Amino acid sequence: MKKFVYLILAVVLIEFAHTTFADSNLKVVDGDSLETANRRIRLVGIDAPEYTQTCEDENGDSYDCGKEALEYLQNMIWDGEHKGLKLKCAVEGTDRYKRELCVCMIGDKILNLEMVKEGYATSYKDERYLMLEKRAKKARKGIWRGKFMRPEIYRSIQRRQKKS
Repeated sequence: MKKFVYLILAVVLIEFAHTTFADSNLKVVDGDSLETANRRIRLVGIDAPEYTQTCEDENGDSYDCGKEALEYLQNMIWDGEHKGLKLKCAVEGTDRYKRELCVCMIGDKILNLEMVKEGYATSYKDERYLMLEKRAKKARKGIWRGKFMRPEIYRSIQRRQKKS
């Protein structure tokens, strides 16, 4: 099943027009957002903890899960076997903030999928990643190793607090 999901997403990236980004032009904003000088990209279908968000680990200790998600995404793009490879993104639309909603790939890794699979993001309004989320939760990977607030709820609370 895992290979099938990878194959389907890879075909989507190949079939649709994609954009290639050079490393020097790319900045990881958080665990599901990237920027270049003139483009803002949101990894479609996933939701990672916000940069300032904290979670609890398996011992109940607080940790910076938002920063951890950002670092995991950065490491996938720039470290190890993918260092020097170009990031390719297939645009599926835009969101209300005018960010491009994309499935992005570096080498043979689909970033959206890997973030959910390794427990650094949840599925977000997209059934493609639900099974991977359930597996990460069962294996207690990443944010699933303890307690956390879903990123969309965290954002909602932050917005309300700013208004008051």
